Amino acid sequence: MTAGETERPAADIDGLTGPDGVARCRWGNTAPDYAEYHDTEWGVPLRGEAALFERLSLEAFQSGLSWLTILRKREAFRSAFAGFAPPAVAAFTDDDVARLLADARIVRNRAKVHATIGNARAIAELDTPLDDLLWSFAPDRRGRPASMADVPAVTPESTAMAKALKKRGFTFVGPTTCYAMMQATGMVDDHVAGCHRAE
Repeated sequence: MTAGETERPAADIDGLTGPDGVARCRWGNTAPDYAEYHDTEWGVPLRGEAALFERLSLEAFQSGLSWLTILRKREAFRSAFAGFAPPAVAAFTDDDVARLLADARIVRNRAKVHATIGNARAIAELDTPLDDLLWSFAPDRRGRPASMADVPAVTPESTAMAKALKKRGFTFVGPTTCYAMMQATGMVDDHVAGCHRAE
């Protein structure tokens, strides 16, 4: 044990128990915002066009950044992007792009802003509801990961999802982004063994 560490209970061999005494996936104990997100949202099955578009968009904005940064700006993103209602975002103009790039409350990345608007327009062209398309890539349930080291960053399903989305005109939807969205929306359940959310 190094200086500054506190002794963990004997039952907490893997460091899953947070300061509040709740066993979580290790990342869920690194900040109060993460604990709340882990306990109430991450891995919970999510449906709805706007809700899934939001998660897909936020995962794209997260690329290269900490998820905590995005999580703390989520309400600002919702406000800036019309609640992530795809028809509203699809109608954004150059003036909206300028507004978004001037909005210090969100991540001001021109490519990601354009991708979000373009993806909203791609949703309008889908021949199947976004819900059905995304959930069609949810794999059969697999064994629970023993630790976060056993959780993949990319899977065949997320690779197939990314390919299908790109074919339909979506951008900023690589296999890693798609897998993170699958985890966040409950298409896969990657809560580790010992986590209180593990079933």
